[in-house]
Amino acid sequence: MKALVYTGARRLEMREVPDPVPGKGEVLIRVEASGICGSDIHAWLGHDERRPAPLILGHEVAGTIASGPLKGTRVTVNPLATCGHCPSCLAGRDNLCPDRQIISMPPREGGFAEYITSPERNLVPIPDSLPASTACLAEPLACGWHGMRLAGHALAGVAERVLILGGGAIGFGAALAAKAAGCGEITLVEPNPIRRARLAGISDFRLAAEAPATGAQGAASPDLVIDAVGFAATRQTASDLVRPGGVIVHIGLGAAVDGLNIRRMTLQEITFIGTYTYTSADFTDCALAIADGRLGPCDWAEMRRLDQGAAAFDDIITNRIAAPKVVLLP
Repeated sequence: MKALVYTGARRLEMREVPDPVPGKGEVLIRVEASGICGSDIHAWLGHDERRPAPLILGHEVAGTIASGPLKGTRVTVNPLATCGHCPSCLAGRDNLCPDRQIISMPPREGGFAEYITSPERNLVPIPDSLPASTACLAEPLACGWHGMRLAGHALAGVAERVLILGGGAIGFGAALAAKAAGCGEITLVEPNPIRRARLAGISDFRLAAEAPATGAQGAASPDLVIDAVGFAATRQTASDLVRPGGVIVHIGLGAAVDGLNIRRMTLQEITFIGTYTYTSADFTDCALAIADGRLGPCDWAEMRRLDQGAAAFDDIITNRIAAPKVVLLP
């Protein structure tokens, strides 16, 4: 099969590679769409030791089952393969399974290829009316869906004011999930003017180039701040702006350390929630929400052919992409 292979820092090559072979409980899937994630960019830059070259990246996948009794069924793929029997899995928090694997990280090759394998229990059927290029968005959108569910539990209700830092697929998806959850005023901060203009054309959220001045207090402060970037500066902004007793949901993985205003978080009893991907239930619920329109048309991704993938990565890192997501089509 043809695959876009990560071969070293800032290098991607189209190659002929052997077709993957399904293991026990797995099926072969013909890939029809695969989105580029920030973690793919991180690996491509040579910053992820968990994804050593050579490797096929890509874990936001939709396609058609190509083997077994369900052959011909169209699906979107939950890329997290978990054990199913550890305490986390049994508690419905399978995203925290200590033995979890993910497509695009050894030993599992990713979806920037014509075929992948997946555990059959990780597949969510999709209607024929739903394009694969939309169905593959279930993976990034499920991150925000999961984060909003956790925030709702922590707030014991619906946030009246939500501030979201970052207008990529994760942040935009969190905004869509917040709207679907019935949240009130939603402000999305995106400093890239090209992307901000694109978001203005596909949403009715309040858009801003930067967050409000730090130190905002009282009724105007957000109940919930979602950091979909994850750098020290955005963590600082989140912990400076959230209202007393409010919640920060931290989804972004831009940098590992620094930024939180720990003193204010302690004195103002601010809840910090780190989120890692989604549970299988959240993934399924999000996929169903896409299919039934609760998250809007979800037609805002930019399409590129798989053999244009190297150029797409370069365009993303140089901020030449307006869309929140780029999807590669084999």
